[in-house]
Amino acid sequence: MKCMQCEESIAGTGCLRNGVCGKSGELADRMDKLIASLIEISAATADCKNEGFIKEIDEHIVDSLFMTLSNTNFDMQRIDDAISLSDSFMKRAGKQYSLFGEDCSVDTYDPNEDLKSLKQLLLFGLKGLAAYYHHAHVLGAGDPTVTSFMRKALAAIKKDLSVEELISLNMECGEVGAKAMALLDEYNVKYYGSPEITQVRTGVGKNPGILITGHDLKDLEQLLEQTKGTGIDVYTHGEMLPAHAYPAFKKYDNLVGNYGNAWYLQKEEFEKFNGPIIATTNCVLIPKDGYRQRLFTTGTAGVEGVKHIPEKDGKKDFSEVIAMAKGCPAPAEIDDRILTIGFAHDQTLALAGNIIDAVKAGDIKRFVVMAGCDGRERSRDYYTRFAQELPRDTVILTAGCAKYRYNKLDLGDIGGIPRIIDAGQCNDCYSLVVIANALAEAFGTDINGLPLSFNISWYEQKAVLVLLVLLKLGVKDIMLGPRLPVFLSPGVTNVLVKNFGIKANSEPAADRVILKIE
Repeated sequence: MKCMQCEESIAGTGCLRNGVCGKSGELADRMDKLIASLIEISAATADCKNEGFIKEIDEHIVDSLFMTLSNTNFDMQRIDDAISLSDSFMKRAGKQYSLFGEDCSVDTYDPNEDLKSLKQLLLFGLKGLAAYYHHAHVLGAGDPTVTSFMRKALAAIKKDLSVEELISLNMECGEVGAKAMALLDEYNVKYYGSPEITQVRTGVGKNPGILITGHDLKDLEQLLEQTKGTGIDVYTHGEMLPAHAYPAFKKYDNLVGNYGNAWYLQKEEFEKFNGPIIATTNCVLIPKDGYRQRLFTTGTAGVEGVKHIPEKDGKKDFSEVIAMAKGCPAPAEIDDRILTIGFAHDQTLALAGNIIDAVKAGDIKRFVVMAGCDGRERSRDYYTRFAQELPRDTVILTAGCAKYRYNKLDLGDIGGIPRIIDAGQCNDCYSLVVIANALAEAFGTDINGLPLSFNISWYEQKAVLVLLVLLKLGVKDIMLGPRLPVFLSPGVTNVLVKNFGIKANSEPAADRVILKIE
């Protein structure tokens, strides 16, 4: 294996024997083969005019790319099943594989270091694109221009392309990524309403509970419907926290709060929960024995030896989970606090007048986008320290699980405007772009002309897509950490620094100066 797609990848080499995430070398190799099969299918069907066949392929590509995203699927059989489906598509297309060898890793995509790096950047951006598009698709959304780009970009990985051509494809990935994120936002609002400012408790009740983690709001909706009147409390975890802000979920009195913190602490926190846990998408870890029998997966998530709940005719049956919950004790309390969430673009723009007045009065001197992913490395305490040391006239704009580094700090407010404006899940970074564009219009400038700094933490491939989206939108001087991606070659890094002002973070005091935060 050679895997360097996440921030935890071993510096300089990537993971070579087993993944830091816990996946085996064998599983990583099978995932590489699955990705290679998607590249082959995309190249083989580039001229196909059979819309029905292409639609089947598109769904397979989206789901398969998502399954290979970090901490999503550790089930070898599920990956092998996906490879078999790729084989069947190739046979139906009357084509033969040409890329396969013993090594299908990204290390084989190009002998030139910079070209290989740009192909890796594109592939990892496509994985993030697939994740966001998947979430929209399960709600009924569809945009063939998104999926056709995915096939075009996958096929391009196989080609001899120049640096300029690959940079162009990466920028196009950012453009299509913005479209997919807007589509997901549209359908989330269509089905669940526009998020509202909401206070969410992190404490626990006396009833048995079910914990749901990941990102899939449709799974949460079905679980809440099936647990109504059962005496079972439902708790969100991690990136499910923003669900509490959607009006459609406020009608469920069995949705009682949010349990725990970011995904990487789940091995300790899930054991304390006592009841069953449902992992809906990425951000699941191979479980400890103490809760393995209480863990269920669904959707693209999978763990070998863990019960998977399939979808049938658009529905999922959680009866086995509910039956287990009835025999479990109530969750053990981790903490009992109140978190304020729900600052998606509509809600924040409703406060735009107050925010603009505060900026003009000098009460707000700077906004800092601290969105992205959290992770288990000690170096990530940087983001807690950075938030604590920000001047009190600074407002944090956040989305994603990065917020767990500082969302329980008492940072106060500025004239009633919270100093932490939480827009939601990682896909809700789109809201931050909408907010920034609205502020730029109000002040007669562009995003780069605002009193706005970007200090983004990344972990996996959705964050790679978000970075490409921001670069395509022309955002400059983004600070990235806790370290730059291993898959960026020195040459590609130099291009990003020269053309976009990408910076690696260091220490909070020094970085505040660089980001013009006085």
